[in-house]
This record gives sequence, C-alpha cells and structure tokens, in this order.
Amino acid sequence: MGRKRRGKPIHGWIAVDKDIGLTSTQVVGRVRRIFDAQKAGHAGTLDPLATGVLPIALGEATKTVPYVMDGAKSYRFTACFGEARDTDDLEGRVIATSDVRPDDASIQAALPEFTGTVLQVPPVYSAIKIDGQRSYKMARDGNGELPPARNVEISRFELVDRLDADHAVFEVDCGKGTYIRSLARDLGVRLGSVAHVSELRRTLCGPFSEKDAISLDKLAESMLSAPPQDTLLPVTTALDDIPALAMTDTQTDHLRHGRAVRARSGSTIFVDANQLDAICDGEVLCAMSGDTPVALARLEGEEIRPVRVLNIEGVPMTDAETE
Repeated sequence: MGRKRRGKPIHGWIAVDKDIGLTSTQVVGRVRRIFDAQKAGHAGTLDPLATGVLPIALGEATKTVPYVMDGAKSYRFTACFGEARDTDDLEGRVIATSDVRPDDASIQAALPEFTGTVLQVPPVYSAIKIDGQRSYKMARDGNGELPPARNVEISRFELVDRLDADHAVFEVDCGKGTYIRSLARDLGVRLGSVAHVSELRRTLCGPFSEKDAISLDKLAESMLSAPPQDTLLPVTTALDDIPALAMTDTQTDHLRHGRAVRARSGSTIFVDANQLDAICDGEVLCAMSGDTPVALARLEGEEIRPVRVLNIEGVPMTDAETE
C-alpha cells in the first residue's frame, strides 16, 4: 500500500507575482505550504533575477502544465549595453566590455531582424541538457559550452524606454523556449556592442497575466480570511484553447477508469453532435462532466480515448475540504 500524501487534495491554479531573488522551486514550496496542498508544480521557470507571472498548479491541475508552458509569453526587460556577462544577466561575471552605446535609431532599425522565426543559441547557464547533463551544471564545473541553436518565435520586440546611454527597456511577445537573456546578448552584438539583461519581468504566461497575479505575502494574508476556492482559478483555466465535450455519467465512468468511449457509430452519435463536429480527428479535447473536467482525451475515429485522467471526481475543482 502506498504512503498517503500529506496535505489536502486541492485542485486549481494560482498566478504568483514572483519576487526577485526567489527560485521557481522556492515559490512552489511556499504556495504548497500556504494551501497545505498535496501536490504542486510551476509552469515555466523564472530565474531568481526575474519577477512577474509564475503560474502554480495544485493537485490535478499539474496534469495541465504543458498546455501553459506551450502558450504565449510576454516580458519587459532592461538591456545594459557595454558589458557581456557569462550568465547573460546581472548575476554573472563580466567577460567582455565595449565602449559602443547604440542610439535609439540603430536599435529600432535592428529589431525587425529579431522578430518572426529566429535562430537562437540559449545561454550556457540554462537548464538545457547536453549529453544528459544540465548546461548550467557543466558551466559551474568549468566545462560549459553553448547549447545548440534552435528556432524560436518572437511576434513582437519593441523599444519602450531609454533610461540612459547604457540602458534600454524592451517589451517582447514570444513563444515557448525563447531566452530573453540570449535576445539581449545577440542584440548587443548586432549593434556592435555587448549587452546583458539587468532587469526582467514576465507579464504574461499562457492564459495568466499580471492582473491575475498575487504576491506570496498577499496570498498568505488572503488565506487567513477566505477559503482556497475564493483564491484559486479552475483547472480548466489552462485549457482555454482546447475544445470541451460534455459526457454522460456512463461515459464519465468509463473515462475515469481509463477506458475509451464511443463518440459515434455509423449515423448514431453518442455525444453532443455540434460539439463533436467542431473537433478534428486526433485533436486533444477536455471531457467534461457538468462543470468538472474528467480527462484530457483524444478523438480517434469513432472513439474518445483518455490521455490524462483528472481525478476530481464528485467535487468542485477548487474544493479544499473534501478528503
């Protein structure tokens, strides 16, 4: 018999406004303790230097984390020209300097080269694996090498403020896997200088934005006067872009036990016909029992096959009191 998990079976999302200096893992630990939750995880790592939106999944919401990580992200960052650092941000040691300080016109002219599909080399201090080892661990041991280049999507890259000759503030909308530190580094080189990130804030992560985010201190304070379900967002928040399909009680039982259910057979349709027509064969969907998500599933021909079962049977998505 497996050991019973400590804490309560709380399911839902919370968008934390992360403070500078904290690791993403430390934030997860704080949130888990605040809610006394059995299980928690984050969607999209933020470096200790970075602040801003860090979505935290509790309970069965952890099974929907990949859908947030694959979503769009937005950042506001300050680039410091004249110094290159080994981490590509303020925390690293200076490895090169330049007297060149690009003017606003030069910066504006270069930005279009960094939008669209861009080939980007991640920082050597990153969590990417090289030959089975984390790049940042190899760098700390003196064996660091730049990870291989990869394509990333950057839909918007704008200069929004110029603090002084050394510092420029930018906003970026981008896709999964984009490193803002690499963007600042490469922009500096393109402008005939060198650069690193001196400030970084994430303003959007998938469906979670700054307006949704709450600091850890305010979260802990709010829990003293309100139940968890008043603070948490539902599990389905991460699934906004995934079609939902209503299930009968019998179909729900089958999916919860990992069994496929019939969507149609010949001219007979066993689910909502209008909803089914909007779903393509092979597409992932969210099977629903009323307002409760049952499983992430896939339409395969005439069947709906469960991919990840969500064990929230018979309780509201954020009910912390059910044992």
